[in-house]
Amino acid sequence: MLGDDAELTAAVHAAQDGDENAFRTVYRAVQPRLLGYVRTLVGEADAEDVASEAWLQIARDLDRFSGDADRFRGWAARIARNRALDHIRMRGRRPAIGGDESELTGRAAETDTAGEAMEALSTGDTLALIAQLPQDQAEAVVLRVVVGLDAKSAAHTLGKRPGAVRTAAHRGLKRLGELLADRTGRAEDAPGSVPPQRSPHRPPATTVSVTRTPPRTQEEM
Repeated sequence: MLGDDAELTAAVHAAQDGDENAFRTVYRAVQPRLLGYVRTLVGEADAEDVASEAWLQIARDLDRFSGDADRFRGWAARIARNRALDHIRMRGRRPAIGGDESELTGRAAETDTAGEAMEALSTGDTLALIAQLPQDQAEAVVLRVVVGLDAKSAAHTLGKRPGAVRTAAHRGLKRLGELLADRTGRAEDAPGSVPPQRSPHRPPATTVSVTRTPPRTQEEM
């Protein structure tokens, strides 16, 4: 188990025993990514309220939880998702991320690419681009990349098969790469962009040859 996961697991167990400082540690470790997930579902305006409702349930049901850090993140994400969907139904509107699951198949992707987006994007940029993905891909990418769940935990949160989540995340990350490349191209073509500087050209050095004249002898004088 990695160091951060070991610390979160210990904090969760301590919080279950009533340690308030440990619960604050759990909140600080999980809340930023959980809020990012909720934001993709309900939008910026309602994300804080929905996340707060999720944390109220997390605190209330914490003694029922059993598992390590990764299981806790999945459990918290599932609670947040349910609160977000309740909020959406109550408001009578669609999730903030659109699309349907007609493209999704049960075939697993050949490779697990859930970590690739973090190499090129900050969290804020990722969430802005994820909003342009179909809903199934957006949720899979956020749970894998932003929340940090493995495919099994993400699948349990979404009620899907792990292979289906891998496929959706793979497609979503591929589309994110295309969106990032398109945005980068527009930035380079924008007015006022500074062209790359070329190193100044140096002319080749000129070689000067010196012809030595042999000294004249006395007879030649």
